[in-house]
Formats: sequence, structure tokens, C-alpha cells
Amino acid sequence: MSVDWLQVLDAEGNVDKSLEPALDNKTLEKFYRTMVLTRLFDDKALKLQRQGRMLTFGSCLGHEGCQIGSAFALEPDDWFFPYFREHGVQIARGIPMKFIYIYWMGSEDANMNLPPKNFTVAIPVATQIPHAVGAAWAAKIRKQNIAVAVYLGDGATSEGDFHEGMNFAGVFKTPTVFICENNQYAISLPREKQTASQTLAQKALAYGFEGIQVDGNDALAVYSATKAALQKAKSGGGPTLIECFTYRLGAHTTSDDPTKYRQNAEVEEWRKKDPIKRFRLYLEKKGIWNQSYEDNLVKDCTAEVEKAVEEAEAYAPVVENMFKYVYAEITPGLKEQMDELQSFIAKRKEG
Repeated sequence: MSVDWLQVLDAEGNVDKSLEPALDNKTLEKFYRTMVLTRLFDDKALKLQRQGRMLTFGSCLGHEGCQIGSAFALEPDDWFFPYFREHGVQIARGIPMKFIYIYWMGSEDANMNLPPKNFTVAIPVATQIPHAVGAAWAAKIRKQNIAVAVYLGDGATSEGDFHEGMNFAGVFKTPTVFICENNQYAISLPREKQTASQTLAQKALAYGFEGIQVDGNDALAVYSATKAALQKAKSGGGPTLIECFTYRLGAHTTSDDPTKYRQNAEVEEWRKKDPIKRFRLYLEKKGIWNQSYEDNLVKDCTAEVEKAVEEAEAYAPVVENMFKYVYAEITPGLKEQMDELQSFIAKRKEG
């Protein structure tokens, strides 16, 4: 079995004119700015974690093409269900960076400030998939002209939640777009030891719908594939699985040491395919990018990141919220724990 492969930009920024999406220069600049902002956000988060100012963090280094390309294809009314590495999509969807930092600093208060149609981060692998399919089914029942995009890593395709969600989506033809960021490793497990399938995209065929594999380091290819899948979903054509073939340039999380399971030569080979460098070369060939443009952009984005960090670190979490929002109504047991913690905090303040 085989599926289609899509690439629009090669590693040198050369474009296939027959496949190039019709995007104006302003939109292309927005693509690039969001990718650069995402990388600077990510780099700052890693530094904060190493300084003890943030908890365990999962970097999205190398995923900017997958994330920004797909995010820009989404409409504001489309639902977005992330896993734990979708910082670029969150930024592109208008979620303030300070709230993303607050979340990774340990306070789920950030989830109370999410813009509409953006679901909370799913740390457990693949649990977001049935939720997303359920939301898509609800939208179909209500005859809402929207689609639901759910993001997952290659490791999620080995979980039961993935197969159950795919099966349900196929049977009921829900308007779901599954976006799998195949970064070649599920923590330390390489993709070839996880599945015998030639591609991950072809797993969709078993559930009765289309799968496509795209160059995940090519933001234009991801955009085009996602746009087509969303339009298909909204017109009643059912779900699509998009496999973004990419690479995790950093560690799985800040608790991981990737040198234990992969060679540096492999990483360096993938660095040559860097999605941001590729898009920059493309913009340069179009006469949009130059070094002065880059310097000003990095300066502005860096200032934006630093402001977000300052606001995040100034935020005082509401302790009670960790108890209040576990269920629709707080249970007696959680109420008892909350009262005990509040009493403890009050005594500490009294000295």
C-alpha cells in the first residue's frame, strides 16, 4: 500500500511553481515571523527550565514547518486539539505566549484564558484524539461548517486511543484532520521499531479514509495539504490523516538525553533541512528577505518573548484552581484537600 507524497519547497528553498499556494507577500512574511517567534519562544523556554524557572518542557525545535504551515490553514472557528509540543500552533492561533509559559511553569490557570476553539494541552499520549473526534462528530450533528484539527506524534499511532479515534472518524465520516508530526522517535524508540508500515499515513486506509505524507519541513506543503483536508472535511468528505515527515532536533523533553539513542551525524544531516532556513531562502529568492530584515525581525520577536516571560513570572497562581476545575463540581475529597492547603498557606503567612 502507498500514499501520495507532497513537497513544494526543497531544502534549498526552490519552489515547485505548479504546487506553490497562492499566498501574498504579507501572508508569507507572517508565516516566517511566526516560525521565528516560535523558535525564540522555544529557546527561551529551554533556558528557563535549565535555570530552574520552569518545569519539564518539550521543545518543538524542528517542527516549525509542520506547525505554522498547518495552523495558517485553519479558520478561527475550526477547533484545535494539541498534544504537548504544539507551541507554534498555539502562537499562530493567538494564544498569548505568557499563558503558554505560565502553563509550563506549573499553573493550569493558563487554560482558563484560552481563546475559543482551542483545547487544553494533552500530556498523556493520544488521549486528545477521541476528544477531537467527539468534538468533530458533535459539529457534524449540529450541522456546523467547521473542522477539527488534532495533533499527535508518531508515538501516538501505537496507542489504542489513536486507532479507536481513527475508526470512529472513518465510520461516522467526522470532519477531523489528524496531523501526525512524525519526528522519527517516540522518546527513544525509533520509528522503524514502532510499526512495520511503510508510512504512518497509510494507516488511514484501514479505516476507510485518505492519508497523505508531506515534507514536514516544508511549511507550504503542510499548508496546502491541511487546507485541502479542511475543505474536504467541511464539504462532508470525511477525515484525513496527514503525516508530516520531520525530525525532532532537540531532546524529547528536558528530562531526556537523546545522545543515548541516536547519533549526532543523523541530527546534523536533518539540520540541513531546517524548516526556517528553507523558508528564509524561499523569501530571499522572492526578494522579501535580507539580513537587515532578519535583524529587525529577531530584535522585535526577542523583545516580545522577553515581555511574555516577565508577565508570566509576575503572575501569582490561584491555588484553589487546581482543586476547583478537576470536575464540573468540586468533590468532597478535593474540597477537604483544598481547605487543608489553604489553612497551611494561611499559617505560613502568619509566620
